[in-house]
Amino acid sequence: MDWTQTIFEVIDMRSFSNLWFWIALAVVWSSASHWVLGVPFDMITRARRHGGQAQEDLETLVSINVRRLLFIGRVSGLVLIGFLCFLLTALAILGFVYDVEFAQALFLIGLPLSGVLALSLATARRLERDEPQGEELYRRLLRHRQIVQVIGMVSIFVTAFWGMAQNLSHNWINGF
Repeated sequence: MDWTQTIFEVIDMRSFSNLWFWIALAVVWSSASHWVLGVPFDMITRARRHGGQAQEDLETLVSINVRRLLFIGRVSGLVLIGFLCFLLTALAILGFVYDVEFAQALFLIGLPLSGVLALSLATARRLERDEPQGEELYRRLLRHRQIVQVIGMVSIFVTAFWGMAQNLSHNWINGF
């Protein structure tokens, strides 16, 4: 017996029935909502509670990350958007036309994350334009985080629904 065949028999390599996929999905969305424009959420709450040096550090870090995101967007944004569209299209075709479950799983993670990327760029543009400080900055960062969390919740729901349908159809075809 071949060792790869043994591995594939012992470990279910289908994405939606694999525990590691669901752990990875949870980590992706947990990280996406924790890092608000590259700033950790605990830093925002600390600056809001204590002010002073923590607030100055937050404003500096937000300013640095806003300039970094916008620089990347302005310098190589079109190339990155083209590559992202190609990748998502390839995953969608492989996943939903050719029924490759791994491509479906990656698409269901990647599509909403591309929305988070667009949201981050839009928020960064607004922060650069308005240069908010103090309570206004906290409000905007927390609003951005809430929207990311809603996108994540909808994404997890859709992925779970699709995964359940895939698992049921696979079990139905192959028998229980």
